Amino acid sequence: METTLKEKTDRSVPAADLRWERVLARDKTADGQFWYSVATTGVYCRPSCASRKANRRNVRFHDRPEDARAAGFRACKRCNPDGLSLDAENAAIVAKACRLIEQSEEVPSLGALAQAVELSPSYFHRLFKSVTGLTPKGYAAGHRAGRVREGLDKNHSVTEVIYDAGFNSSGRFYEQSTSMLGMTPTKYKAGGTNEEIRFAIGESSLGAILVASSAKGVAAILIGDDPNLLAEDLQDRFPKARLVGGDRDYEKLVAQVVGLVEAPRLGLNLPFDVRGTAFQQRVWQALREIPAGRTASYAEIAARIGSPKSVRAVAGACAANNIAVAIPCHRVVRNDGALSGYAWGVERKRALLSRESVAA
Repeated sequence: METTLKEKTDRSVPAADLRWERVLARDKTADGQFWYSVATTGVYCRPSCASRKANRRNVRFHDRPEDARAAGFRACKRCNPDGLSLDAENAAIVAKACRLIEQSEEVPSLGALAQAVELSPSYFHRLFKSVTGLTPKGYAAGHRAGRVREGLDKNHSVTEVIYDAGFNSSGRFYEQSTSMLGMTPTKYKAGGTNEEIRFAIGESSLGAILVASSAKGVAAILIGDDPNLLAEDLQDRFPKARLVGGDRDYEKLVAQVVGLVEAPRLGLNLPFDVRGTAFQQRVWQALREIPAGRTASYAEIAARIGSPKSVRAVAGACAANNIAVAIPCHRVVRNDGALSGYAWGVERKRALLSRESVAA
């Protein structure tokens, strides 16, 4: 039975409830799962509400906002529990800007993008980076790089690719091409022939771990039972690259990655060479923002990046992730909280989540 505003609150504090812990943490991933009301203020809120901490004995939980209203509570004006969360609103704004970038032949200016979403340039710039992990210019560069890769993969001429991707001149393209592709356009067109990928294999409690790096940074972290199969997997992922076994110095990097697997909450402060489409980059950035010890559903990730109907595409991006643990696709679960598939095995996913939960 729901508690009404007139109900007395001079009672003992309710038994421990994990929902209260999520309210104290202002856990954004709990939004939409439940609501809470405060008898002394007469309002109900979403779990992530930034309002002042309430006295636990005055707090009641509700499965639906309708239940809170039926009990006599009104919606909090600060967190707007009946509408989109602030994060969801911001994600929608950024998604609109991303679509403008993707649909424009030339990269729109910061001012034009900000005007299109009705925000000041400085605020829009901060908002865009907080949601995507990239500046608008960086996102545009990533999308343009994707168009370049797509064109070269389809065997279009370099000249066609230059103009299809929105470059005004070949000079500007060649200035950025190596950093964009990790190699020259000609070499990329040939399938990355002779790109050097260094790698080494170590052992952890979850099995063998292969770490591979390009000149730009860590390009793959793979986990499995058989070291030889991991090496074959790496070759499949970089079919035209020249694989080079790492030396002792490189093995120190592998040791750092093993440390990450044993204690995922510690993170990994290394440069990465994350290769993917603009959409995949947005998903992987959202994954990196899930705190250790927490999980999110595919639907929640889709909502966070402003594409609520792209649940299947989010799942596909998780499956395409080359960098295990450091890009924590193991923190994504089904809507009902059940573990879904994991490229490196569901049991490893369960073990990683268990380690993060115990350390939380």
